Amino acid sequence: MMLESDELRKRPMNRRRAPRRISYSQRRDAPTGGEWRQKNQEQWRGQDKAQVSQVEEDERHEQQGKETVPRGICRTMCPARELRVRETQNRLHRFEMLAGTERDRRPRGDPLRSVKEYSRPAAGKDSTNPNDLRPPAVLLKTVRYLIDDIAASPSLHPWTEVYSFVFDRLRGVKQDMIIQRVSGLDCVAILERTVRFLIYASYRLCGEPLRLYDPRINDTHLQENLSWLLDCYATGTERHPNQEEFQALGLLYNLGSARATQHIMELPERLRSTPAIRLSLSINRAFLERNPVRLLRLAQNLNFLQCCALHRHLVTCRRDLLLIFSHGYSSRNSRFPLDRLGQLLSLDTSLTAQLCQAYGLEVNQGNQVVFSKAAFTEPEQGELHCKLYHNIVDEKQRDLTVVSIIHGCA
Repeated sequence: MMLESDELRKRPMNRRRAPRRISYSQRRDAPTGGEWRQKNQEQWRGQDKAQVSQVEEDERHEQQGKETVPRGICRTMCPARELRVRETQNRLHRFEMLAGTERDRRPRGDPLRSVKEYSRPAAGKDSTNPNDLRPPAVLLKTVRYLIDDIAASPSLHPWTEVYSFVFDRLRGVKQDMIIQRVSGLDCVAILERTVRFLIYASYRLCGEPLRLYDPRINDTHLQENLSWLLDCYATGTERHPNQEEFQALGLLYNLGSARATQHIMELPERLRSTPAIRLSLSINRAFLERNPVRLLRLAQNLNFLQCCALHRHLVTCRRDLLLIFSHGYSSRNSRFPLDRLGQLLSLDTSLTAQLCQAYGLEVNQGNQVVFSKAAFTEPEQGELHCKLYHNIVDEKQRDLTVVSIIHGCA
């Protein structure tokens, strides 16, 4: 009995599952092995094509979004909405106020004098609204106004405030240009005037307190605008009659820079051999060779704006000259005529004596310099004021006006 029960327990485990019955019609309609694979492959290909087409469609929309550049339609120097907001918040500059309302609790803005101010990009702020963007022609008109009616105005002063206003509004112009990807002749015309203004300001405001003028900030924006301008020259197909001027200004401003020198050497021969660029290359070579006598002699051939670009290197150049002479003429009985040294330094006699004393060099009663390498000392920071030694630049300005300098008519 025990045996029988064991066999009974084993039987269900060994029993095979009965095959599922398939009707004739199901067998007839079922695909064969090859047909099944082909059907599935077609189905997979269809899914792949749908996915690929969807990806291509997404990429096309994304590319179209990138290629969609906003175009400004604002025909005034300051958008109407911004002018209303600044009137309400009492944020109008005195150069923009409507005549007769300056003493009001909330002065009104003059639409003909108000200029869009620079605003920092912020999250949630739409900077691409066409109503707030000025087209290239309006931007160029704005720059001309800032130069002719603000920077060159004889009645607006002090010039530090004039510079601060024009500097900020030029940043706003640049911001509109970047958003709209402005290029071509209008872009070049705006950048050329901006670079001239910043170079001129670096000379005119040299030595002013940092709260009124920061040379580092001015330098940063000057380098950015100059780099953009040189890129426009390199990539554009139009003819640029002022290219020689700005290529030379770029090298003179960045004297001794390997990058600036390489850029000039990579220019076409016809451009590199022009008088202004040849002169700037010679001055740059003298600077690299620490030959201040030759550099200052060549600088006599520069025009006013070129001297403005060079002027920030003059302190270093004159210091090198005095250091070299302190070693070369270091003798107990050696005397060097003060007026001759002034000619080499491009300074008058009184400023030459003052500069020598700042570096610890003796000037005797006979107007002779006693050079000594032991006596040569570096002046303390802030003791030597560059603005006092601008003779070589001041002589070039003469009767030139701000308008002629910045518009390139000098």
